[in-house]
Amino acid sequence: MGSEAPLPKWASTPCIMGIDEAGRGPVLGPMVYGCLYCARSYQKTLATLNFADSKTLKEEKREELFENLKADESIGWSVDVIDPRELSAKMLKKNKVNLNEISHDSAIGLINRVLSIGVLLTEVYLDTVGDADKYRIKLSERFPSIKFVVAKKADSLYPVVSGASIVAKVTRDRALREWVLEETSENMHRSFGSGYPGDPETKAWLAHHKHSIFGFPTLVRFSWGTCTSYYKDMVEVLWESDKVDEDVGYGSSGKQLKLSNVGFGKASKRKIEEIESSGKGRCKFFHSRKLEQLTHF
Repeated sequence: MGSEAPLPKWASTPCIMGIDEAGRGPVLGPMVYGCLYCARSYQKTLATLNFADSKTLKEEKREELFENLKADESIGWSVDVIDPRELSAKMLKKNKVNLNEISHDSAIGLINRVLSIGVLLTEVYLDTVGDADKYRIKLSERFPSIKFVVAKKADSLYPVVSGASIVAKVTRDRALREWVLEETSENMHRSFGSGYPGDPETKAWLAHHKHSIFGFPTLVRFSWGTCTSYYKDMVEVLWESDKVDEDVGYGSSGKQLKLSNVGFGKASKRKIEEIESSGKGRCKFFHSRKLEQLTHF
């Protein structure tokens, strides 16, 4: 999503870019990273367009400014919309990816996207995410030809970041307004408030929409600490597993054996198929239900 017109002539001259996010803190909905870019020579004009930190503007004004920048042929923009399911999955997987890393990856992705269409980026301005110096060094090592400025409250200091803030905020607001609840449970509604953890309306919505087995609708970032208090009322799930002294996988001492010791590391394909078909080394869940691995369809 973003400006999709043919690359303008100004894009081949030195350009600046601002990057900002919307929706980092809410427990509901996507996190959106937005960028705005223009020729460095357009910087003074950009300062007259009344862009400001989107959090200081009313919704109607943000919408008006967004439509104005979209119509401005001297400005380009793009967004990265990160689904709440993706956020939770990354933060809860075995090799966890924290929110700062997700934010860094999104910003890097936007820079790559704009460079890939041929824009001559020479300066990029961003708000602080984690340690400002470490973030700047990380970006500079990745893009050595670009000057990076990482500063607190960048959306208030630099009009190009203020514009990016509006792009991100309006995109997230529209995503929430147009969000289609995939779940079909009865009595679901969209009165979820701002989506921030401290909002009473958001808290009430979470309490009403939790399911004792399936958890929360996909709109919810279930990895957020806000959701933890609701888990005590949910059904505990116990997974079937074999005893530690099963035929394959563990030795008599109870220690797990290496795959090569039980025939999987260096075994032939035929040997593996024989072991699979015999049920040895397979979880009791599959064995008791006579479920076999298929190698041909």
